[in-house]
Amino acid sequence: MDLYLFGIFLLACCAAGATGAVFQPGRWYDSLNKPSWTPPDWAFPVAWTTIYLLISFAGARVAVLEGNAYAMAFWASQAAFSTLWTPIFFGLRRMKGALLVMAPLWLSVAGCVWFNFQLDFWAGLAFLPYLAWVTVAAALNATVWRLNPGVDPIVPADL
Repeated sequence: MDLYLFGIFLLACCAAGATGAVFQPGRWYDSLNKPSWTPPDWAFPVAWTTIYLLISFAGARVAVLEGNAYAMAFWASQAAFSTLWTPIFFGLRRMKGALLVMAPLWLSVAGCVWFNFQLDFWAGLAFLPYLAWVTVAAALNATVWRLNPGVDPIVPADL
């Protein structure tokens, strides 16, 4: 594995993850009705750190392989949708809108799993925790939206 490529992929993950620092959950999220199976707050940074390391590893392994076009396209796609979800959910408080972003995010991660496994077993395996996490996140997003029907989104002009 090329360590420089790993660093580039990790830097891309950190850029995507920076939206979490800008649009933090805060009191608004704490006040929402959430299902009993909601992961504890400490689990989110642990999960994302692990996921970012694993998918950077996968990206670095697959980037140098012939026939990697779809794997790299899905890698870029999941990064874009992941980056988009946080400001929509936490920044604009648009839970339904975030759920609409979650669908292509899940498909992008599933595409990464599929195409990475075609090229490199370890890269495919490295994406499985992300697929599990995004599945839980989608279910959590949908359930929180259902449990909080009266939550008003933020209008961008109010920002």
